Amino acid sequence: MSDQKALKPEDLAGIRLEMKKRNFSQAETRINALLEIEPQNPDILYMQAVTLRYLKRFGAALHVLDEVQCITPFSGRIHQERGHLYRDQGRSREAIDAYRSAVQINPALKASWRGLAKLSDQVFDKETAAMANAQAERLESLPQELFAVENLIYENQVLKAEQICRTYLQRNPKDTEGMRLLADIGVRLGVLDDAEFLLESAVGLSPKNVQLRIDYIQVLRRRQNFARALSQARDLYTSDKDNPVFQSIFAIELMQSGDYEAAFPLFDAILAKRPNDPQTLVSRGHALKTVGRQDEAIRSYQTACEVAPELGEAWHALANLKTYEFMQLEIDRMERLKASGTLTPKDEIAIDFALGKAYEDRGDFDRSFMSYSAGNDLKRQQSNYRSDKMAEEFARQKVACTPGLFEKQAGHGCQARDPIFIVGLPRAGSTLLEQILASHSQVDGTLELPNILSLAHKLRGRERASGKHLYPESLHDLRAEELLAFGQAYIEETQIHRQGAPRFTDKMPNNFRHIGLIHLILPNAKIIDARREPMACCFSGFKQLFAEGQEFTYGLKEVGSYYREYIELMRHFDDVLPGKILRVIHEDVVADLEGQVRRLLEFCDLPFEQTCLDFHKTDRSVRTASSEQVRQPVSSTGLEQWKNFEKYLDPLRAALGPAQSEYRQ
Repeated sequence: MSDQKALKPEDLAGIRLEMKKRNFSQAETRINALLEIEPQNPDILYMQAVTLRYLKRFGAALHVLDEVQCITPFSGRIHQERGHLYRDQGRSREAIDAYRSAVQINPALKASWRGLAKLSDQVFDKETAAMANAQAERLESLPQELFAVENLIYENQVLKAEQICRTYLQRNPKDTEGMRLLADIGVRLGVLDDAEFLLESAVGLSPKNVQLRIDYIQVLRRRQNFARALSQARDLYTSDKDNPVFQSIFAIELMQSGDYEAAFPLFDAILAKRPNDPQTLVSRGHALKTVGRQDEAIRSYQTACEVAPELGEAWHALANLKTYEFMQLEIDRMERLKASGTLTPKDEIAIDFALGKAYEDRGDFDRSFMSYSAGNDLKRQQSNYRSDKMAEEFARQKVACTPGLFEKQAGHGCQARDPIFIVGLPRAGSTLLEQILASHSQVDGTLELPNILSLAHKLRGRERASGKHLYPESLHDLRAEELLAFGQAYIEETQIHRQGAPRFTDKMPNNFRHIGLIHLILPNAKIIDARREPMACCFSGFKQLFAEGQEFTYGLKEVGSYYREYIELMRHFDDVLPGKILRVIHEDVVADLEGQVRRLLEFCDLPFEQTCLDFHKTDRSVRTASSEQVRQPVSSTGLEQWKNFEKYLDPLRAALGPAQSEYRQ
């Protein structure tokens, strides 16, 4: 209201002072007055919940927590306060779940670790109690500056955390915990070179620090240095082969390198000691799914859901098989979990998407859309994605990637003919095209390789933090020897994923944003644009919870705008690189498999082989969401599933605009 005053910092400080003095009745009076001014202020609501708990009005406190959690779902302290509330009511199991959720969101919450330790000890979970006490003691041992840095990181104030951390390291240049935290900040800012250097240096200073070693392995994996990550993981495992954490890390790196069969004995060894370890059950399920052992994967996921029902990843893993149908008991269990208020946002999002799939399979499209929308809304709150920023990026590609650029750089780059890039949007049929090509005797299927995206990120430098644009404008400044080196590095770095065939696929969809870069460093590479009817493609993306990235899919307007920008950018590359890109429409493949397969093979300079038509019989690892679908013959059953939700899709239609009719051009 116009006659209401704005809140001042001293208003909140006054409430905190009353609470510190334990004058909770006076604090409540002040809180109620401020809520008249800002009824949705999360800080005031949080203090109201705390005050009500101390006044032992537990029901009212829980109601306020539910309200503030809807406003700030990614706040660890809200889950911590829920833990305190359940603890004070003697609801130990629920308090444990709430504390566990709190530290998953923000591992710097000492009170949650202490609460988790005490209650776990009371219910005779000595392992969890010891782990939680160790975490609390670690936090208490940190210098004040580094404790503040860790808190700021998890409160998403990364630039402020970086400033404090750098200042601290100037005074303490060999503090390995400070180096580790600054590396964590580097990862979050996308500055992976700095993160790797910091962790490599820290490991050198403190080689027995396990957390440093683990962080180092994870950064190496993010940088696509899979061979080195595997080597580091093997060294860690060799140092203590009975350590289940080291076994798990080594198994995961083996999976990243494509050696699933070597990973299974490690998962089995962990489960022999910890039969109900949920994360191991899920990881093992992922490996089983990838190699086509679906029934075993289902049993592994189901067991994880039984022993840790709050683990949303396990429920979503079942849904992500695309062929699994949930029983009513499972649906009811997921709904109860959602209503509990103890789920982390990550777990709630995963369960929302699983429920969307469950209700869709049952023909309850209204509840299905509500569940998909809830998951997308939470993901969108978590994301920094903006359609206007992405449109600017696409526009800069068009400005930078001109005929003049390609004329100037002609004849440069690595001349290898090995790669076949399959680009486009996710859920557009790229996995099917890859399976067809990987069924050819001369082609290895290597799945979604992040190397091009990593190179583009490297060329950007720190432009996101500085606000300056370095890429793709810098393509004009690259020297011939740099283009050659980048192309050769791509061929060498991807070798770990190949099986010896002369050609290989790279089906990272988002590589379409970097076709100019690809052509400059690998001018003889083949590029295939996998395209699907826009409504079907976009809604399929909206229904999919991706492991990482693809943030444009978490909203109907966002995904529609992205699709429109995508076809406009591809039209630009068609103009400046005529004949370079083959467009393959998914619906055409379904309607005329043999005709499209022959067209595809001809473009790739490959002789026809019957195995490409019998792609569903090919025995190979497939990691994407379509892994089970491409193990079946081509079917038209999924082409128009989006029409079941048509009444909800007006925002998508509006965002797509002319792309609805122009996508074949």
